[in-house]
Amino acid sequence: MQKTYKPLTSYGSINNDDSSNFSLSVQERSPVTQRNSNKETERRVRANDPDFNAQFKYANNFIKTSKYSLLTFVPQNLFEQFQRLANFYFLCLLVLQLIPQISSLTAVTTAVPLAVVLTVTALKDAIDDFQRHRSDSQVNNRSSQVLRDGQLIEERWYKVQVGDIIRMENDQFVAADLLLLSTSEPNGLCYIETAELDGETNLKCRQAIPETAEMGEDHALFAKFTGDIICEPPNNNLSKFEGTLRWEGETYSLDNDKVLYRGCVLRNTRWCYGIVIFAGRDTKLMQNSGKTIFKRTSLDRLLNVIIIG
Repeated sequence: MQKTYKPLTSYGSINNDDSSNFSLSVQERSPVTQRNSNKETERRVRANDPDFNAQFKYANNFIKTSKYSLLTFVPQNLFEQFQRLANFYFLCLLVLQLIPQISSLTAVTTAVPLAVVLTVTALKDAIDDFQRHRSDSQVNNRSSQVLRDGQLIEERWYKVQVGDIIRMENDQFVAADLLLLSTSEPNGLCYIETAELDGETNLKCRQAIPETAEMGEDHALFAKFTGDIICEPPNNNLSKFEGTLRWEGETYSLDNDKVLYRGCVLRNTRWCYGIVIFAGRDTKLMQNSGKTIFKRTSLDRLLNVIIIG
């Protein structure tokens, strides 16, 4: 008889029936644990098990905030510029001037000013987007210490995957959204600065679960860590986190005080370890960043109304 998965009524508890179904294959899983119409309803992460985590096709830690590429810059930028009715108006006027039966004026009188406006605007947009590309490259190529096969290795941020255990040191940026496992401070405490997330420069305190905090910085213990995490799907709520950790037959409740978000800076703490829950575009930071859009000033909107009128 095929087993069925019982959805959790709360991320804070898992009953025995749920635990027996935890290791079912992807084909046997309910849509609750898979992406339903490309929308994730629940996240499952297993430490030190890349094959298990790869089945869900979670986002990697690569980020992209730029708008254009070399191939798309010209058509996309021209499309955006001609959304300004003033530019579109002069384009239509230029087309009419190319027809001798309609206009006796040369098209140069319209083409030159229009070309200058389009070129200057495109140059400004290209410089802005180049800065975004350079910033993305700097962030994606930051160095991080990842635990692989019981050994710490240096990895670029964009190579960090969900389920990886990483080590951070004082004054380092957090590479992804992590569940805090252990720290150098008593009682599993650590301190972070969240200025890039919420603009606040005062330090905030986070605390690891006492049972995982006992692992300290013992890489052999971390290599054997096989905790299963069930938590909320990616979202942009910085003040709330719900989930559970199941490890060695025990279930532990997770909340906002036990996670570190990407963009935070570790302060007054020599080191800490954490397991990646959300990476790249799924992190709280990127969920709140939104998509780079074409901005219009109030003057542009006023000119559009005047031209239509």
